[in-house]
Amino acid sequence: MADVTGLADRIDAEFAAAEDKIKAFQVEQVKQYQERQKRLEQLTRVFEELRDVWRPRLEVLATKFGGRVKATPRIVPSTREVTFDVQSSLARVRLKFSATTDRDIRKVILSYDLEIIPVLMRFQPHAELEFPLQDIDKEAVGKWLDDRIVDFVQTYLSLGEDAAYLRPHMVEDPVAHVRFPKFAAHTSLQWQGQTFYFISEDTFSEFTSQNRVEVH
Repeated sequence: MADVTGLADRIDAEFAAAEDKIKAFQVEQVKQYQERQKRLEQLTRVFEELRDVWRPRLEVLATKFGGRVKATPRIVPSTREVTFDVQSSLARVRLKFSATTDRDIRKVILSYDLEIIPVLMRFQPHAELEFPLQDIDKEAVGKWLDDRIVDFVQTYLSLGEDAAYLRPHMVEDPVAHVRFPKFAAHTSLQWQGQTFYFISEDTFSEFTSQNRVEVH
């Protein structure tokens, strides 16, 4: 019978080498996981530091819109996010600011997302700003947030000037015979089953006088 000892040894060596590779892979994965956890802890500290940058700015935005905005925050280990649902009679407006990271947790990614439905005009729906996790520029973050907030306010206000959004909301003053959006009316009047809109107190007074309308 042929001596197969050498062959058996070679096979054993291959199995041993495969096991060594698996062990080395396991060690490397554990190392990567531990390093990733350390970066995740650092990311949490960075988010805490940046909170002093973005929180007062977002509070100013919410304050300026008053009761017309509902803010919904979302906080998870790798994400900080706040969504603003802004009331508008012209469209559904949703603004979201978020701070996230990449898969390996090596960057901080700031995002601005604006949704307006229906889409009847051009606007910037998305913008991003990135920094290495180890090198965050708070001043640049503040400026970026300021610019995005002003961009949003300009876009929101432009809804009230856009003919496509205003068309279903246009009314006519029955005295002055001028057309304008409902929200620009000085006052309105329910009379004989209809709603009348007036551009000024003068046209309202003239209408009620001419038609002998009693105003309570």
